[in-house]
Amino acid sequence: MTITTLATLAADLKDGKRSSVEITQDYLERIEHSQHNAFISTNADFALAQAKAADAKRASGDTTQLLGVPVAQKDIFCIEGTQTTCGSKILENFIAPYTATVVENMHSHGVVSLGKTNMDEFAMGSSNETSYYGSVTNPWRSVGRGSAQDPLVPGGSSGGSAAAVAAQLAPAATGTDTGGSIRQPAAFCNLTGLKPSYGRCSRYGMIAFASSLDQAGPMTHTAEDAALLLNSMAGFDTKDATSLDIPTEDFTASLNHSLEGLKIGLPKEFFGAGLDSEMAAIIETAVKQFEALGATVKEVSLPNSHLALPSYYVIAPAEASSNLSRFDGVRYGQRAAEYSDLVDMYTKTRSEGFGNEVKRRIMIGAYALSSGYYDAYYSQALKLRRLISNDFDAAFAECDVIMGPTTPSPAFAMNSKSDDPTEMYLNDIFTIPANLAGLPAGSIPAGFTQAGLPTGLHLITPYLQEAKLLNIAHKFQQETDWHLQAPPPADGALNSNLGGKH
Repeated sequence: MTITTLATLAADLKDGKRSSVEITQDYLERIEHSQHNAFISTNADFALAQAKAADAKRASGDTTQLLGVPVAQKDIFCIEGTQTTCGSKILENFIAPYTATVVENMHSHGVVSLGKTNMDEFAMGSSNETSYYGSVTNPWRSVGRGSAQDPLVPGGSSGGSAAAVAAQLAPAATGTDTGGSIRQPAAFCNLTGLKPSYGRCSRYGMIAFASSLDQAGPMTHTAEDAALLLNSMAGFDTKDATSLDIPTEDFTASLNHSLEGLKIGLPKEFFGAGLDSEMAAIIETAVKQFEALGATVKEVSLPNSHLALPSYYVIAPAEASSNLSRFDGVRYGQRAAEYSDLVDMYTKTRSEGFGNEVKRRIMIGAYALSSGYYDAYYSQALKLRRLISNDFDAAFAECDVIMGPTTPSPAFAMNSKSDDPTEMYLNDIFTIPANLAGLPAGSIPAGFTQAGLPTGLHLITPYLQEAKLLNIAHKFQQETDWHLQAPPPADGALNSNLGGKH
C-alpha cells in the first residue's frame, strides 16, 4: 500500500488531476469499510458540501494550498451542529453550538472535515482503551506484524486520529497533547506528530482536560505535511486568554535549511533503566544519521526529569477535576433518568456518565486541591514544574535540539496494561516534561523492531521553535523512508486509489 500525503493531494488538486469531491468520497468509503474503530462519527453530507465548495473556489482561481484537502478531527474539537463527545457517555448527545478556533482556521483555508476520531475519554489515557465508544486498534495490528492475534493499542489519547492516518482513512488528522497524546500514538503508528508550543494554537472550542498543559497539533505522515497543517491551525485568538499574540509564521519556509553545525543534546536520563534495549539501538542509529548530515552530538542532563511524572499526575488531575465539574447534567450532556433531588441528580449523572479512568483522575485532583492538601501536593507539584523548565533552559544553552526515544517500548497488546494505571502512566515518561515546560516537541518514525513494530524519535526544541523542529525532522525524512512505510492491509481492506509516494 502506498502512502498518500497532504502535499501530494494538494498538488493533485492544484493540477486538476482529481477533485476534492472525488478525494473526499474515496476517504469516506474507506472509513465506512474500516475495522479499526478509529471514528466516532462522520457526516458525509457536511464533508461533501465542503468539498464541493472547495472545488468551486478552486475553479474561480483560489490557490490556497490546502483548499479541498480532507482531514480528520479529533472528537475533542467542537464543530457547530455536529456531535462532539470527547469519547464520553456524558456527552453522547451533545451537539456543539459553535466551532473550535483551530477547526475554524482550517475551514478558512478550505480544509474539509471528514469526521470525528475516537479518543480516550476526555483525553485521559495512553492506549485509547478508555473510550465509551470502544477501543481503537492499531493498524500495525499485532505482535508479529500482520497476525490476527494480539491486537495492539494505537496509543492515546489521540489513538483514533493516529489509527485513521496510519490506515489511510485520512491523509492527516488533528490531535491534542496534554502529556504525550499526539507524540506517543504517532510513535506507535509510524507517524509524524507535533505538539506545538503552549499558546501557539487556540484552545477555544477544544474541550479542556488540563488547561495549562493542553495543546492542539497535527498528526501526519511527514514533517512537510505537519508544517502545512500547522500553517492552517495556528494563530492568535482573542477568545483564548492563553493564545499567543505573535505574527503568523510559515512553517514550511525553512524545511530545507542545512543541518550543518546543528548541536544535538542527548539527555542521559532518557537512556537508562526502563528503556527497551532494541528501542535504544534504533534511536542511536537515527542520531548517527543526523551526524552524517553535519550535526554534532553531546550528552546533556535533565536532572529533574524523574519528577515529571509525579508532578504531572498531580497538576493534570487537579485541573481536570475543576474543568470537568461543568458536566453535571444541568445544562448539556447526559442527565440521569431517575433521581430524588439535585444532589442525587449530580451524583447519578456523573457516576453513570464518566468512565473509571476519568473518575479516578477527578478524585485524585479533588483530593490534591482540598483544604489541608493543596500545599502538600498541588503547590509542590508547581514548584517541581519550574525546576523541570529550568533544566530545559540549561540544556538548551548547550544544544539546539534535544533527542531521545518517544516511548519506552513499541506498541503493546490491548488489555495488557489496563488493570495497572501506574504501568500505563509510565508510557508518557519521556513526553510529559515538554508539556510541563510548554515547549514544542514532536515524534517522527525512526525505524522498526525485529517484530516489525514502529518506533519514534522524540525531538524537543526551545520555545516557539517549531520551524526548527520541523526542519530537523524533514531533513531526516529526506534521507530515510521509515515514514513512508505502511502497515499491512487488513483483510478485506480497500485498495487505495488516492495516489501518493511509495
